Amino acid sequence: MPRPVIVTCALTGAGDTAGRSEHVPVTPEEIAADAIAAARAGASIVHIHVRDPETTQGSREVAHYREVVRIVRESDVDPVLNLTAGMGGDLVIDPQRPTAQLDGTDLVNAVDRLPHVEELLPEICTIDCGSLNFGEGSSLYVSTPDMLREGAATIRQLGVKPEMEIFDTGNLWFANVLVEEGLIDPPPLYQLCMGIPYGAPADPGLLAAMVSMLPEGAEFTSFALGRNQLPWAARSVLAGGHVRVGLEDNLYLSKGVKATNAQLTERAVGVVESLGERVATPDEAREILDLTVQVPSAEKGA
Repeated sequence: MPRPVIVTCALTGAGDTAGRSEHVPVTPEEIAADAIAAARAGASIVHIHVRDPETTQGSREVAHYREVVRIVRESDVDPVLNLTAGMGGDLVIDPQRPTAQLDGTDLVNAVDRLPHVEELLPEICTIDCGSLNFGEGSSLYVSTPDMLREGAATIRQLGVKPEMEIFDTGNLWFANVLVEEGLIDPPPLYQLCMGIPYGAPADPGLLAAMVSMLPEGAEFTSFALGRNQLPWAARSVLAGGHVRVGLEDNLYLSKGVKATNAQLTERAVGVVESLGERVATPDEAREILDLTVQVPSAEKGA
């Protein structure tokens, strides 16, 4: 019997990609429209970052999240909403004076990364499970064990499912510790992020090793960047996991052909079905992940 596979579309991310493709959504209205289009194309979950409409760069502005979520929730589709909570961990240092923070730093504590989650109560939010040298230069992502424990406890109190973002094997080790300590409710949800410099390389053998480290009963998705995105969707399904695609991780449908989020979602649906499985509906995704649908206080009594 075909297995229901969850397809996530990661709509825009926080990377400096808006100038590289006209299809990268920037404004809340554009991001919401892409979420709706991806859901119509078959996405079970939409993963949402927001951007500053003026600079096009990533933002933590709650008002932008509020508008995206409002539009999607009022639409004719009902995808699972997954809001990033990874913003606020960026540290750029002067390599000659490493205590000096440079432009591009956006570093706040664990709870200050969550005000949009607290207000809007999505079914899922992300938690990045470790610190990382983020590409070339002197840019770091900071997420310490103390921050992670505090963030996980707060997310659990809100009744939101954390999607644990795993960028390397040490991140996975610590995510398992969070599960062992009871800070993550079952089933734990892991996102195995491959090919992000300098985390886990997009290597099939490493994916198999990481899957073998997951605790019993865990659900996982794995994705890879750029031209590896769609082939990796097949690898993730074959490894027993779910699928993530979208313009956060890849801008192209094929060589030289820029993609939309809906087109990437359609391709992912085709990959899943070509492997003899079927795409989970949003309600099936809710059942698989044991998600709690909540009504934000601002909407109660409306």
